[in-house]
Amino acid sequence: MAIDLKALPPSSCDHTAGPAVVGAPAALRRDALHAGLAALLALGVTAWVVALRAALGPGFAMQALAVFALGLVCMLRGLDSHAPRARFGAGNRVTLLRLALVALLAGAIGRHPGVPAEALAWGAVVVATVAALLDALDGPLARAQGLASPFGARFDMECDALLVLVLSLLVFGLGKAGVWIVAAGLMRYAFVASGKAWSWIDRPLPPSLRRKTVCVLQITALIVCLGPIVAPAWSRWIASLSLAALGASFAADLRWLAARRAIAKEAGSAH
Repeated sequence: MAIDLKALPPSSCDHTAGPAVVGAPAALRRDALHAGLAALLALGVTAWVVALRAALGPGFAMQALAVFALGLVCMLRGLDSHAPRARFGAGNRVTLLRLALVALLAGAIGRHPGVPAEALAWGAVVVATVAALLDALDGPLARAQGLASPFGARFDMECDALLVLVLSLLVFGLGKAGVWIVAAGLMRYAFVASGKAWSWIDRPLPPSLRRKTVCVLQITALIVCLGPIVAPAWSRWIASLSLAALGASFAADLRWLAARRAIAKEAGSAH
């Protein structure tokens, strides 16, 4: 989950500055829309097949499709930052596949009385692992095609954030940790929302190996917690330690931003 994008709102992942945003070319919008609709259709078929074979009920597919559709709308709205590139690119298509997998996981959130918890957990572990591993492909593919952009990095980051939120809800729902683990999924969104209220938080953060490492550890820990072979007593410890590491990472970023704010105030008063 190595993300490098400074032009985005602060988060637990890295950021790098991007070019000035211009309108997305019509060809790019068509390419992205076609890719998104194809992924939506594929997800719909997959979700209905899984729902029928696993007796998950129609709610599973509808929930997965709703999550993906919302993500797709957000993705299309942010497409301007991919300009002036006229192609969506293989890297963004991989990220779109990751979004579909996360949406499939989201479909499993809630009560499924006809499905053994162990089977549901193993299925979630497999899908989440594939989604996490694919994160290593999108960036290199985009760079190889000369299509790396602030949009692609942002899209990747949002998929990572959504994956953490969905996994934390599944860990709680399957009884592997208390409701407190959902804070892991909400923390990044709370940080971004805080930036809207306090402008000093809404600033670029420097690249950080610590941030990247914590992101990887958080997703890995949540996937491990879902494993049926991990007893709840152990999963609660793993979840609490990973949440503590994530909280410490956000706290470190807040301290850095607060220090920059103090420096800026001193510089302003000196003039």
